[in-house]
Amino acid sequence: MKIISSDRRLRSLPAASGAAVWGDLARPSIPFPGGPRGHRTLTVLVWLLAVTLYFAGTLDLAQHYSLGYGPAMALTVARIVPLVLALSRPRPAWWTQLVVTVAIAALTRPSSPAEPWPWAVTSVLALTATLTVVGLRASRRAILAMWLEVLAAGAVLAALVPQHGGWYALLPLTVILAVAAVTVNAVRSRGDVQARLALAEERGAAEEARASLLQERARIARELHDVVAHHMSVITVQADSAPYRVADVSPGAAEEFGAIAAEARRSLSEMRRLLHVLRNEESPDGENTPQPGPQDLPALVETTRRAGVDARLELAGQVEDLPAAVGLSAYRLVQEALSNVVRHAPGARADVRVRQAADALHVSVVNSPPAQARRAVEPVEPRAGGHGLVGMRERVAMLDGEFTAEALAEGGFRVTAVLPLPPVPAPTPTPTPTTSGTP
Repeated sequence: MKIISSDRRLRSLPAASGAAVWGDLARPSIPFPGGPRGHRTLTVLVWLLAVTLYFAGTLDLAQHYSLGYGPAMALTVARIVPLVLALSRPRPAWWTQLVVTVAIAALTRPSSPAEPWPWAVTSVLALTATLTVVGLRASRRAILAMWLEVLAAGAVLAALVPQHGGWYALLPLTVILAVAAVTVNAVRSRGDVQARLALAEERGAAEEARASLLQERARIARELHDVVAHHMSVITVQADSAPYRVADVSPGAAEEFGAIAAEARRSLSEMRRLLHVLRNEESPDGENTPQPGPQDLPALVETTRRAGVDARLELAGQVEDLPAAVGLSAYRLVQEALSNVVRHAPGARADVRVRQAADALHVSVVNSPPAQARRAVEPVEPRAGGHGLVGMRERVAMLDGEFTAEALAEGGFRVTAVLPLPPVPAPTPTPTPTTSGTP
C-alpha cells in the first residue's frame, strides 16, 4: 500500500507543478484584499510605481549597463507593461515580466564590477512588484513557483556568464522575493480572516434578527391563543346552552347545537395542545392571566413616570370596547416604546396618544431628546418577550396595519401605528308586527 501511495504522489507531482506555474495564475479565485476599495488603492500604487520605474529604469540601464537612452527606454517600457497588466491578467503579466527581465540581463553588461548582475536594481523592483500584485490573488503554491522560477533563471544566467557576477549576486533578489512572498501571503491571509469575520458577523446578526422575530411571533401566537380561546369558549357555552335558552328548539336543531359545541371544544383542545409549547415556562399560570389593553395604559404611564420619564397620556374614543387583539397590540406598542424611552432617553418627555377613529385605532408615542447622559436603566416593568422595533412591526403587520418609527430632527423619536378596526355591523331592523283582519 505504501508503494502504491508513493507512486500516486509521484504521478500527481507533474500535474501539481503544471498547475502551480500555469493553471493557478490563469484562474485566480482569490479577490483582492479590501474588496473594490483595496483594488482601487492598489491600482493607484501600481501606476505611481510604473511612472517612477519609467524614469529610474531608463537612467539605470543607460548609465550603469552601457545602453543608449533609446534601447534603455524601450526595455524599461517592456518592464512596465506587465506590471500594469498584473492587475487584470496575472499569468501573461508574470511570464512576460520574467522573460523581459531575463532578456535585459542577457543583453546588458555592467559598466563596472560594482553594478549588480544579472539583476539590475530596477529589475529587482519590477520583479518584486509584479510578484506582489500577482501573488495577492494567486495560491500559495503559485507564489512558491514564481520564486523558484526567478531563482532558476538567475542560476542559469550566472552559470552561462560567470565573469559578470558570482553566485552571491543572486542572493539579494532571492531574499527580497522571499520577503515579498511571505508578506503577500500574510496580507492575503489577513484579508481572508477579515472576510470570514465579516461574513460571520453578518450571519450572526441575521440569525439574531431571525431569532428575535421568531420569539416575538411565538409571543404573539401565545397571546392570540388567549384571545381565540376566549371566543371559542363563548361559542361552546352558547351552543351548549342554546337548547335551554331558546324555546321550541327542534330535536334536529338541538343536535346541531350539540355538534357545534363538540366541534368547538375539539378545536379548542387541539389549539391548546399545539400552542402549549409556546407558553412561558416562568409563568405557568399565564393561561388564566387576563391580557392587558388600553384601559391599563394609565398604570403603565404612571410606572414610567416613576422611572424618571415625564410621560403623558391622552386617550380619545371608546378604547375600552376595542377587539382583544387590537387592544393588546396597542398596549404592547406603547409598552415597548416607553421602555425604549427609559433605556435610551432618560429624563425625556414622552407623549402617548391613543385615539379611536371610525375605522382604525391610532397610536402615537413621541419623546423629546434625553435630558441627561445615557445610562443603563432597567425596563419600567418586566417585558414579556418584546424585541424592539422588530416586535412592534410584527404586531402591526399581523393586523394589516401601518407602522412608522423615525428619529426627529430635534433629536427625539416618534413611533406611530395605525391598527385597522373591523367594521361595526349595522343593527338589524326589528320587523313591525302586523295584524290580520279588518279594523
